[in-house]
Amino acid sequence: MRAVFIDYVEIKAAAGNGGAGCMSFRREKFVAKGGPDGGDGGRGGDIVAVTDPNLSTLLDYRYRRHYRAENGRPGEGSLKTGKSSSDMVLRLPVGTIVIDRETGAMIADLDDPDAREIIARGGTGGRGNAYFKSPTNQAPREAQPGQAGEKRKLALELKLLADVGLVGQPNAGKSTILATFSAARPKIADYPFTTLVPNLGIVRLREFKSCVMADIPGLIEGAAAGKGLGHQFLKHIQRTRLLVYIIDVNEPDVLRTLGVLQQELADFDHTLLDRPSFVVITKIDTITQRDLKKLSNNFGGGYLWLSAVTGMGAEKFLLEVERQLDQQRIERTPG
Repeated sequence: MRAVFIDYVEIKAAAGNGGAGCMSFRREKFVAKGGPDGGDGGRGGDIVAVTDPNLSTLLDYRYRRHYRAENGRPGEGSLKTGKSSSDMVLRLPVGTIVIDRETGAMIADLDDPDAREIIARGGTGGRGNAYFKSPTNQAPREAQPGQAGEKRKLALELKLLADVGLVGQPNAGKSTILATFSAARPKIADYPFTTLVPNLGIVRLREFKSCVMADIPGLIEGAAAGKGLGHQFLKHIQRTRLLVYIIDVNEPDVLRTLGVLQQELADFDHTLLDRPSFVVITKIDTITQRDLKKLSNNFGGGYLWLSAVTGMGAEKFLLEVERQLDQQRIERTPG
């Protein structure tokens, strides 16, 4: 059974307090007035966020909202330092952003499979009275309390990491493409909004070469303003390296549909229009060869034509994905 996809939760995190310093004096036989020997307190535990590539949802954090690390132990006599507390580790999916809800500041962007970030720092232990001994104060009766650990109200927001994002209106054929070229099995049906959550799949471009492709739930006009399901999932496009606009060949106005999709992306994040992209006209198996030839002549060579059902155009589609991803790698390589 597939885990429920949750991409936003709010939690509270409290790091541990530092242990109190100890006020103690050495007591030994035949030593009437021993010196101070109070040890320092231990450090409170941090709240640490680490990425776990095996996770794909924030579901666990919907049911548990409060996280607290243990306090450090107080110092003891004989200059014994209190034991520091272990950190509390929050395991999160790769691509999670941690935001301070009170300031709006981003604390961590966990976009690496080996990411590890402290999101609430534990308090340091207080000094024991041995620390305050001086030539003018041989018997200090002073010890520090431990420092309080950080307390934060946090938002955890998951943005999927994918090389390729499939963008299109509901029922444009995105899920069929993902199911055809990867092992992912998104729900497919002939009605709008079949896809209610983003789906990821590994697409094999050639031997020893693959990419991660994401099927984003369908966008409709007004999605960036909250209409339909688009507003909830537009953020998952922000991390993709390549956008592929998927348009049903049966659309009455292909150019207008493309314009609607691009406008919704621009309204949500105008930088998305600067992302490398290309257009694929799908479901070409549903029209006659004569109509297909006519449409191809009308649109010229700017679009790719694809039937995920029959495989027509599949090779060109995968080659274009590979070419554009390779071009990006070349541009990012120094020298």
